[in-house]
Amino acid sequence: MTITVNGKTVHTDARSLHALIPDHTGRVVILNGFQTGDDLPVTDGDCVTVIEKGIFPPPDVLEAMMAARHSPGVFQKVKHARVAIAGLGGLGSHIAFALARTGVGHLHLVDFDTVEPSNLNRQCYRIRDLGKPKTQALAEQLADVNPYLTITTDCVRVTADNAATLFADDPFVCEAFDAPDAKATLIDAVLSHCPNSIVVAASGMAGYDSCNDIRTRRITDRLYLCGDGQTAARPGYGLMAPRVSVCAGHQANMILRLILGLDMP
Repeated sequence: MTITVNGKTVHTDARSLHALIPDHTGRVVILNGFQTGDDLPVTDGDCVTVIEKGIFPPPDVLEAMMAARHSPGVFQKVKHARVAIAGLGGLGSHIAFALARTGVGHLHLVDFDTVEPSNLNRQCYRIRDLGKPKTQALAEQLADVNPYLTITTDCVRVTADNAATLFADDPFVCEAFDAPDAKATLIDAVLSHCPNSIVVAASGMAGYDSCNDIRTRRITDRLYLCGDGQTAARPGYGLMAPRVSVCAGHQANMILRLILGLDMP
């Protein structure tokens, strides 16, 4: 029987977890994405991960351990994917973290702005990041979360003149801007000039109304829209971390589904 243990191929006659790993004490044992302490059967082709608590793992098994809670087959697909995130604020920074933790192999981060204090109420930055370009600050944090990422950054403002060139190599583009005109510019440019790209955009996530109003809709074969579609920020009604991060989660999950070939046109 051939199985995978901590990312490495193993040939064994063991037919159960206890036979394969006699002592579970102080260990996390994961079988095909499911953490368990039970003596479950092991069959040919299974993926087993054994993590010793409190011990920093060797570099040659760390990546397999990080992906251990994925469903079988998912990590292999997302590792080869490339996703662009246009706008690294409340939406974009959360999207980037979700995709990095999911194991997306190449992230293209695009934003012209720097981190300032009013960003901290909803964006994935820290006090120490104040004054840094968002592309730099986010790339540094993502490298601490997933050192196996390839990260490309463009510290520029997206315009109608440069959008098609910026995103020409990105099969999936997350629109994560605040301004409606910037959203429209990006979506129009990518749909018009990048025929192999799919856009996952957002509209409506301000304030503190019910998160259940946020949903994902397929608008065209190459455009998906996440949000409640109507709740914009305005004087007296700002942007808050919970709803913004929920909408970002919708976008990241839609990207994951597209990578895995689900909901594709």
